[in-house]
Amino acid sequence: MALEASAIMTTPIRLSQLALTARGLVCFLFALVPAQPAFAVCQFVANAPYFAPQPGEMRVWKVALQPDEVQIRYIGHSTFELETPKGVRIATDYNDSVRPFLPPTVATMNGAHSTHYSVNPDPNIEHLLYGWNPQGGPIDHDLTVDDVRIRNIQTNIRGWDGETRRLGNSIFVFEVADLCIAHLGHLHHRLTAEDLQRLGQIDIIFAAIDNSSTLRLDSLMDVIKSIGPAMIIPMHFHFAGALSAFTERAEEAGYDITRAPTSSVVVSRANLPTKTTVYIMMPGGA
Repeated sequence: MALEASAIMTTPIRLSQLALTARGLVCFLFALVPAQPAFAVCQFVANAPYFAPQPGEMRVWKVALQPDEVQIRYIGHSTFELETPKGVRIATDYNDSVRPFLPPTVATMNGAHSTHYSVNPDPNIEHLLYGWNPQGGPIDHDLTVDDVRIRNIQTNIRGWDGETRRLGNSIFVFEVADLCIAHLGHLHHRLTAEDLQRLGQIDIIFAAIDNSSTLRLDSLMDVIKSIGPAMIIPMHFHFAGALSAFTERAEEAGYDITRAPTSSVVVSRANLPTKTTVYIMMPGGA
């Protein structure tokens, strides 16, 4: 059964209500409710049902999240902004061309090329996490910021000259609100058994689908199958025909395809799709 685009949104808020709501008051009241961080353990769990909206309901961006929710915005290229229930904002593949409107709490970067890292990061970023070691060798992150744990798994990368750059990419894993979310980065090879073991059970992946400068589709589909996420959110589809080629392969693999009405979505374990779903957001969630 296909997942409706709004089926993974949360409780509707009418625009008229939203205009009358003071963000500060909502955040203050929400802060009064005690909630412990809900780190996911990245292990297998049974598929949970999702809940479709009632006809005529309007879904808009929430001003506050429940403890089991994560909001995701597609900023563009390989950059997403994740926001946690406690207000931690994370920008993936933070760079000097495509950025969220506000400086994130945490920024992750990869060393593929300039659209995946910044040489001039905003000084207000509290935690800047490199996916490669500028001095060479491995770099390991395991950082907890309020209600999110962030860790990485390094993979090799291919330079423009075709030479392998060892450990030039990181898969960043975000464990928050009982969800495990993985940004595959600028992935250039299939994952090893050790990579998959370190990943654990992943609920949502951000996958580069360009079929050119990262993995070819045959290899990418193998990677997705080996991870087995509930949701696949495409990124890095700036080449003509890349998105349609990927969705065709995804349909052949038996995945549902959902095209989002906006560049943002709120996700929780309770509304993950029961069948693997490609959830397509267009850039522009600044």
